[in-house]
Amino acid sequence: MSPDLPDRRRLLRLAAATASTLWLPRSAWSLARLRHDPFALGVASGAPSADGVVLWTRLQFEQPQPAEFTLRWEVAHDEGFTRIARSGQVQAVPALGHAVHAEVAGLEPDRWYFYRFMLGDAVSPVGRTRTFPRPEAQPQRLRLAYASCQRWEHGYYAAWRHLRADEPDAVLFLGDYIYEYPGAMNAVRAVTGGWVLTLDDYRQRYALHKSDADLQAMHAACPWLLTWDDHEVQNDYAGLHEGTGVPVLGTVADFPARRAAAYQAWYEHMPVRTSMLTQGLAGLSQGAELRIYQQLSFGRLAQLYLLDGRQYRDRQPCLKDGQPGGRLVDPAQCAEWGDAQRSYLGAAQEQWLDGALAQSAGRWNVIGQQTLFGPRDAQPGPGQRLWNDGWDGYAGARRRLTDALQRHRVANPVVLGGDVHENWVGHVKADYADAASPTVGVEFCGTSITSRASDSGMARAAERLAENPHFVYGEARYRGYGLAEFTPGRLTTTLRAVQDATRPDSEAFTLAQFGVAAGRAQIERQ
Repeated sequence: MSPDLPDRRRLLRLAAATASTLWLPRSAWSLARLRHDPFALGVASGAPSADGVVLWTRLQFEQPQPAEFTLRWEVAHDEGFTRIARSGQVQAVPALGHAVHAEVAGLEPDRWYFYRFMLGDAVSPVGRTRTFPRPEAQPQRLRLAYASCQRWEHGYYAAWRHLRADEPDAVLFLGDYIYEYPGAMNAVRAVTGGWVLTLDDYRQRYALHKSDADLQAMHAACPWLLTWDDHEVQNDYAGLHEGTGVPVLGTVADFPARRAAAYQAWYEHMPVRTSMLTQGLAGLSQGAELRIYQQLSFGRLAQLYLLDGRQYRDRQPCLKDGQPGGRLVDPAQCAEWGDAQRSYLGAAQEQWLDGALAQSAGRWNVIGQQTLFGPRDAQPGPGQRLWNDGWDGYAGARRRLTDALQRHRVANPVVLGGDVHENWVGHVKADYADAASPTVGVEFCGTSITSRASDSGMARAAERLAENPHFVYGEARYRGYGLAEFTPGRLTTTLRAVQDATRPDSEAFTLAQFGVAAGRAQIERQ
């Protein structure tokens, strides 16, 4: 076990305290006037339900603080906080990096609110959040943004500034919030610190990202729904198997401990519920989970399923000379490729998802996961070369999911992804090997906020599009985000791009727009 991880029972107790809304005596939070801003990392909200939301902040101090602090929080109907809807107190403890997750309940459904934290005389920035409609409600619109991959060294976060102006109801972030290694070629801005290996390393890397004003403003603008990919821990890791990209020593002595530290840091910096700590973070070094897969309801308009494609997966097939990590593989030369029992989500998550899809009452069913869903053959002409770290390397698991969509007659499935730093739009097929097989849903895989696409991807996007006819659009040049607007009769997805991610003042434009009529899984270019 990593020495900087607290024991399981104590951590669960402390995490519960950071989510508590009980009132404490005034003496518990009375402080002398602070000489610095403890809210320099901003505020955020997430995990919205019909009657509540999670409010997040993490205190920053000039010097390490071993003490516990009690913060006040307020949720109001107005930005001036003259009509308080709910208020309470929450603890910030050093074992959790002085992060807090105030779980607020008792709010009205389908409403926007304002919130803030207070520590002594210090007041946080004001955030804006919302509750979702009741499960039985019939809302007429959901404006859902999706985004991923924001490597600090590759650019500025102008995309977040433009997304804020688009006023989404929620942001769906699909992974690679941070990157664990330094040293990007032609870096636009430098990271502080080197390789990210320990709990303190991960905390510092998150704090660097959270210091960005445009990212802070987007967190404060609406609730976020979150999952992760690999760089929150290590490039191309799979379950408890380490991936690639390590210091010159070549390996990490205790990868489960590193993963546990990474998961704790992710929890500390995201507006998520304490219930994710199913066995306490200290247990993660023995393989216990931080359960992040979940389902959310936006009335009867949409069911949202957030998946975890990293924590439970089997190791990638066809590793070269036993070395970990993703690579392009010729399936014909890999006996392991055809093993249909290999899992991308893990057996328990597959079973949970199957059950959730079976009971869905949503007009639209939105699956948020890490990467490209449909196959993408990188070899022109006869034969195939497929990427073993994505769904292509787990074709049996993908087929079980598409079978479930058909078996349960799931209405209007929409798969959203990230990871590849390119925009891909396509149809979800019952059998990708048969071009004439039924189309069972649609897919929108988004580009990155800043992370660069490969040179080969930019040069060969049109060629790859021709090789993979289930996709109708592919583009690798621009960075940005997607905006999916759901109504009872139609989905409209807008791909937004920044002109130049290396400029903090970059303008944005609409790259492409697509429509999908409810009840008809057919993408139309608009």
